[in-house]
Amino acid sequence: MMKMESYTLKKIATILIPLLLLASCTQINDLTGMMQQNMTDKTANTTERIVAPLPDLGEAPELTNTIWLNTPNEQPLRLADLRGQVVLLDFWTFGCINCIHVMPALREWHAKYGDQGLVIIGNHFPEFSYEHDINNVRAAVKKYDLRYPIAQDNDGATWYAYGTRYWPTMILIDKRGHMRYSHIGEGRYDETEKAIKMLLEETYP
Repeated sequence: MMKMESYTLKKIATILIPLLLLASCTQINDLTGMMQQNMTDKTANTTERIVAPLPDLGEAPELTNTIWLNTPNEQPLRLADLRGQVVLLDFWTFGCINCIHVMPALREWHAKYGDQGLVIIGNHFPEFSYEHDINNVRAAVKKYDLRYPIAQDNDGATWYAYGTRYWPTMILIDKRGHMRYSHIGEGRYDETEKAIKMLLEETYP
């Protein structure tokens, strides 16, 4: 009787042990998969958004200019179509000596950061009657080798929408369409370029 029980127990053991080992391996594999998924989720959730330490000056007013130079087929640009890019809006007029002095920096930034998402827009608001003539503006754009988009703002719609009072005035608009930096007059080129780079590095959306 004892031999029979011992034989039965051995036979049961030979069946149960492999099953228990198989179940254990399955649980380990499931647990490993869950841990890997949790690590992936944690990594995804802890990805930090990059936000430049610049103030939010509010949503930038939309551009309504209808006359443009240096755009495909001279079609108008709209800020709503430039989301995901950083816009430098430069208020200028070609008879302004201070505006002429900042042009080398604008040309440099256009060449340096244009492929990285920077769009420079020169909003030309005339001070004198001869600056209203688009042909004179064309001649100035060619003379000063301005290759970024230029908007003619004869009625001052954009000028007044931004509350601008001086030439030149530069405003940086972030990838979400918010104003984040402004500077009036010449100088502070290093500071402005630093702000450009910070806004280009911001996370979007």
